[in-house]
Amino acid sequence: MSTSAPPARTRPATPSAPGSLWRGITHPIALVKWFWLAYMTPGRPGRATAQTELNWIYLAWLGAFLLKMLGSSWDVSWHFRWLRDDLAPPHLLNSAGTAIVIGLVVFHSYTGYGVDKKALRLMQWGIGAFLIAVPIDILNHRINGLDITSWSPSHALLYLGTAIMLAGAIRGWWLYAAPGRVRDLVALGLWLFFVENALFPNQHQEYGVLSLRAYNAGQTTAEPQLLDFAAAQGQSPAMFMLPVPSWVHPTWLICAGLLSLVVARKMVRLRWTATTIVAVYLAYRAVMWLILVGMGFPPSVLPFVLLAGAVVVDLCVTYRVPGWLAGLLTTGVVYGVGFAQESVGLLPPWNWWSALPAAVGFALLWAAVDLLERSAWLAHWRTADEPASVSPTAA
Repeated sequence: MSTSAPPARTRPATPSAPGSLWRGITHPIALVKWFWLAYMTPGRPGRATAQTELNWIYLAWLGAFLLKMLGSSWDVSWHFRWLRDDLAPPHLLNSAGTAIVIGLVVFHSYTGYGVDKKALRLMQWGIGAFLIAVPIDILNHRINGLDITSWSPSHALLYLGTAIMLAGAIRGWWLYAAPGRVRDLVALGLWLFFVENALFPNQHQEYGVLSLRAYNAGQTTAEPQLLDFAAAQGQSPAMFMLPVPSWVHPTWLICAGLLSLVVARKMVRLRWTATTIVAVYLAYRAVMWLILVGMGFPPSVLPFVLLAGAVVVDLCVTYRVPGWLAGLLTTGVVYGVGFAQESVGLLPPWNWWSALPAAVGFALLWAAVDLLERSAWLAHWRTADEPASVSPTAA
């Protein structure tokens, strides 16, 4: 008696891709079904990816970091009004972005689409560092009580993890995206999130200077329970509103924020890369200021001085000013504009004696970037580990 073999299981037919971004957003179930059937198959890094699909993948990266940026911006203002809460709305919004990032890293790791080995490792190490920092930060709050400062070690690990995973996304996109306007726009978006993450700790002083001013004037923007808890921990309002020395804000703005812009300008190579990123960043901060203040949350000062530095960065790179000289010139301009902004009470206190060491440090960092730009190591780094061929349907 013969038995026939069971019929082979066939993979469901892949539905057609969404015709437009709007159609995909308005039909999320169809979008997810198409994406799952078409792309959730195992593969190695460097796997061929059509440009249309690559655009969708990295659009998801932009969306994830937009959620994280919105959550973190709200979180700073929240902490200057309320006691900390693990399940506070800004934490949940940030966590939603983190969940999407985790899904994207799992997707890249399983399928190999849109990344080479180096980009994938950066994404994996970055999200790993971030996830390790989360329970450390929660434990830190449990042990130390109120931890409003953005400058704690557990927070630094969060920023570092975010920077590493963004570096992986920037590398993957730049290696495999077809040259053109879309490539430039997405690259600018990813660099915007990188710069925002680098500058994020400075928001503590930018909120703190106005919160302390309001407290001293008898018009505090903090809830009594926050002030009472701080007092019970032995902290004065000044200690948790301006917890770091006055040289930290300008030095970090220059040596972390502007240095990130130097690298972005040299990589993207559009004439006004740094200026565009900072203009969008400040516009975003201004819109969030209006929304948050309208919701009753404390205000902050905006670091408009950053725009002056970004313009000088773009000009120095365009006209090939040596890094050591460009660093000195940029720092001088930033401190000059910063003096004017602080004099009208629109910056945290700056230590003007820090101008010289900040200038020397930034000059050395910029010179190091110039040396790296001309190195054989960077030429090798710019090459994908597994060059991905693009499918005939790529744009």
